[in-house]
Amino acid sequence: MSEAFQFITPANVVAALLTLIPFFAAAFCPERVAAGVGMLPLPVKLLSPALLCIPYILVTAAAGDFHWGWSALYIVLPVTIAVLLWQAAQVDSAKHGNWRDFLILLVLGVSVDLRWFEGAWPAHLAIFNKMILLDAGIYGFVLLRQLDGTGFDLRLRLADLAIGLREAAFYTPIALVLGLALGFLHVHRVWPGLAMIAGAWIFTFFFIAVPEELFFRGWLQNLLERRIGRMPALFVTAALFGLAHFNKRALHFNWRYVLLAAIAGLFYGRAWRRGRRVGASAVTHATVDSIWSLWLR
Repeated sequence: MSEAFQFITPANVVAALLTLIPFFAAAFCPERVAAGVGMLPLPVKLLSPALLCIPYILVTAAAGDFHWGWSALYIVLPVTIAVLLWQAAQVDSAKHGNWRDFLILLVLGVSVDLRWFEGAWPAHLAIFNKMILLDAGIYGFVLLRQLDGTGFDLRLRLADLAIGLREAAFYTPIALVLGLALGFLHVHRVWPGLAMIAGAWIFTFFFIAVPEELFFRGWLQNLLERRIGRMPALFVTAALFGLAHFNKRALHFNWRYVLLAAIAGLFYGRAWRRGRRVGASAVTHATVDSIWSLWLR
């Protein structure tokens, strides 16, 4: 516990708030945030994401690990994302999907999966990198590009919970049979308590499931549907989601994880497209991940 508390410093707390407030504001007050951004002059709209460098400056300066090059990256990359997605909105008003959309998704996805920028941060604080890139993506795709059908609204409805839990119920028996047969899953007969179960689910929902579901379903599957159709988009996105897990829990290509994640991606994609709601697929994702982390890892 004391090791965890050493990261709770004033600079880190302020940096966390600066990354979380835009995320939660866009998720729970989307109309107000969109209206506020819409009132800004264009130069301010396009340059505002440069403020995302502030969490990097706070965290690294306090730790004595600040570098101008990394600071420039967290200024230039969010602004570039904003500019490209604003351009995409101008040339592709029908929102069929522009090369700029897919380029940005490629850069965001690969940089996070291969941990390109994690060396910018002090040990155990690279989560800030993911949150900064997530905020940059939300600002660009949701507020500037105004990509419809994303479903990034975390004011959960009963239908979101019903759909999400239904898809988790469909996937769990498949994962159990296949995972146990492959030796990837191992049953732990423990009852961690309701508080731990609830805590694990809530943390997973907001900080793992929602970011991944927004990227893979709200943005990628959404755009692919416009290009290649509903069913191909579901399978292509699920395959890419599986491949994104190739280096998890192993130093080599973890094909068992890739396979189970790809199959899971089909059910996450089904949950999202049922009502085109990130909240629904995040419920499925968080439920599956919580079961795995508490009883099957």
